[in-house]
Amino acid sequence: MEELVMGLELDYDQWRETLTGNFGLQRYRADQICQWIYQKKVFDFQEMTNLSKELRGKLADAVMVAPPILTREETSKDGTKKYLWQFHDGERVESVLLTQEGRLTACLSTQVGCPLACTFCASGQGGFVRDLSAGEIVGQFLAMEKLAGRDIDNVVYMGMGEPFLNQESVFKSIKILNEPKMRGLGIRRITISTAGIVPGILALAEAQMPVKLSVSLHAPNDRLRSKLMPINKKYPLASLLEALRRYQSTTNDRVTFEYLMLEGVNDLPEHAYELAALLKGLSFYINLIPYNQVEGSKYKRSSAGRIKAFSNILSQLNIEHEIRRERGSDINAACGQLKRIMA
Repeated sequence: MEELVMGLELDYDQWRETLTGNFGLQRYRADQICQWIYQKKVFDFQEMTNLSKELRGKLADAVMVAPPILTREETSKDGTKKYLWQFHDGERVESVLLTQEGRLTACLSTQVGCPLACTFCASGQGGFVRDLSAGEIVGQFLAMEKLAGRDIDNVVYMGMGEPFLNQESVFKSIKILNEPKMRGLGIRRITISTAGIVPGILALAEAQMPVKLSVSLHAPNDRLRSKLMPINKKYPLASLLEALRRYQSTTNDRVTFEYLMLEGVNDLPEHAYELAALLKGLSFYINLIPYNQVEGSKYKRSSAGRIKAFSNILSQLNIEHEIRRERGSDINAACGQLKRIMA
């Protein structure tokens, strides 16, 4: 018996090759099937009514289109939704759907667990299990879109895992979502968030894939950042900033920096001045993020007064920034709170 083709793993060209090569079909059949899957959210070939009954049967026997299984859903008081998905091997990840001013943003996971072990984040507490495939990443998006009953406007690769440590699958999933014959999601509606994986940043620049780039910074110097984020020992700030300068020389794109506000750790006035000096010469925007409590964490959220004082210094230095509005923290769906098992 031939092995099943996993349909969500196929990009558009692969769909055409599979249908022409394996089934002897005309190329336009790929357009029909991709429209059913990516635009109508129909994953059962028997429901694809513009295909003959015979063809539907053949495809159902040979190709599987299987988004992850929803095992739990929670809704925040602010409308944020958190989903726990299970894949074919029983592994699970969480992803989030944010509602803001009528727009929907999907926050997708790229790995089961996370290998980076940032000291403030829940995702790495259970360790790293495996990378997600491109189809497993895309499947989260399609399943959320079907549940929402409407188009999702934006995608952020900012769930569990480090996207640039699963670069091949992440780049392929972006290609699939962006393809006009498939989902047709605008490339500038997609953001990759990284903890500072230098080779990934350079690869993104070389790929000429003009998604937006966000960098989790969280500290203005190597000593402090290495305590918070062990990956800084491998890619210290000098190498990270050099990679970002090279990235911007290629793309001309502004970078967003995420800065988690931790009481008495990185929220002092001198940290604000140091941050401004560190980033001088780059085109950037800073999100100041009130810390979302994680079980077992030694950190506390900066007070509103400290965050405001930090923000005021950045304003005096003419640095574009905002204080991120808290969303989904009451269901542990905010930044740094996602885990493999929903409590």
